[in-house]
Amino acid sequence: MIKFEAVNKWYGAFQVLTNVDLNIEKGEVVVICGPSGSGKSTLIRSINRLEEIQSGRILVAGEDVQEPGVNINRLRTGIGFVFQSFNLFPHLSVLRNITIGPMKLLGLSASEADDRARRLLKKVDLENKASAMPAELSGGQQQRVAIARALAMEPPVMLFDEPTSALDPEMVGEVLNVMRALAREGMTMVCVTHEMGFAREVADRIIFMDAGQIIESAESDEFFQNPKHPRAIRFLSDTLQRSPSAQETAM
Repeated sequence: MIKFEAVNKWYGAFQVLTNVDLNIEKGEVVVICGPSGSGKSTLIRSINRLEEIQSGRILVAGEDVQEPGVNINRLRTGIGFVFQSFNLFPHLSVLRNITIGPMKLLGLSASEADDRARRLLKKVDLENKASAMPAELSGGQQQRVAIARALAMEPPVMLFDEPTSALDPEMVGEVLNVMRALAREGMTMVCVTHEMGFAREVADRIIFMDAGQIIESAESDEFFQNPKHPRAIRFLSDTLQRSPSAQETAM
């Protein structure tokens, strides 16, 4: 479904991605983790060209996303993306936030888009918030609306860039529950997160990055029970010590 081939990216003289090779299969749930500044968000944002790479190739469903002439809007229509900061349209209701994409980009009628949006609001347990404005919602509710909005385009791939980092601790669980449900349904998901308990529970595979490189790739159980790279061992130890709930999940 997604393939990185010798991908490199620089910000000026600073190389943020170095010779990244990675395959993500259809239906796979992959969590990308690592210390701050390791290139995680740049990696995931390059999949739909929110970040441009300087060399290498990224293929989504066999299509080279960097190929000259690629229709970027069409590309992004097929890749759901959930940001740290929700990015809802503040002047539109919850329902309108979800229906606008399918109507303008997929050609759905107002009634078709409305039906789809209400079905998705029920899925994220917000069916009673259809007429609310984003400012009237909690952070966790806004992020669930953002997930519903991405799902409304019926993408084959969902990308999550630190989806809980802007939330108060008590709101994190409600967003992770929606993501757990998507994983159970077989959605192809790539998620950058520091929520190691969630990663241990849901991910098929963990990708650990440091200094712009993938230095460990392992099935979830293997990564948590027997990490190989010293940097991954230290990161996991530090993370689990800071988060008792993640430690319990990992045991």
